[in-house]
Amino acid sequence: MREGGSQKIPDVTIKTNGSDGPRDVSTGELFAGKRVVLFAVPGAFTPGCSNTHMPGFVIKADEILAKGVDTIACMAVNDAFVMDAWQQTQNAEAFTMLADGNADFTKAIGTEMDASGGGMGIRSKRFALIANDGVVEYMGIDTKGVEKSSAETVLAQL
Repeated sequence: MREGGSQKIPDVTIKTNGSDGPRDVSTGELFAGKRVVLFAVPGAFTPGCSNTHMPGFVIKADEILAKGVDTIACMAVNDAFVMDAWQQTQNAEAFTMLADGNADFTKAIGTEMDASGGGMGIRSKRFALIANDGVVEYMGIDTKGVEKSSAETVLAQL
């Protein structure tokens, strides 16, 4: 996907951690009939993601939801257990945590990056999108920092 909007979210199976452990989530179903804010990070528990990106969404969650958003989702190329643990340490109970462990969704939307130089393999670029009934209204991809994918930027786009 490219920055901007009017693109359809691909239907890919990823994971979330439920009460009985990891379970499949269809992105087609997740986005269908709802207004969803999805932000993606290169890795759970990494410094920039834990100290800057995620906290902004935790602080602004109520404001985002008040703008007619049904779901706030956070995604990383990590496993469902890691995403669940990160959710707990970040007080991010309001979010749906999505584990794209094999980078299937990340590759389907073209946001993969090779972080193997840092020992992290294929990861997602940092981005945020707003989708309404599976159609992207806004997508901002950051190459440095969190300017285009911050909670404040998302709020300004809603």
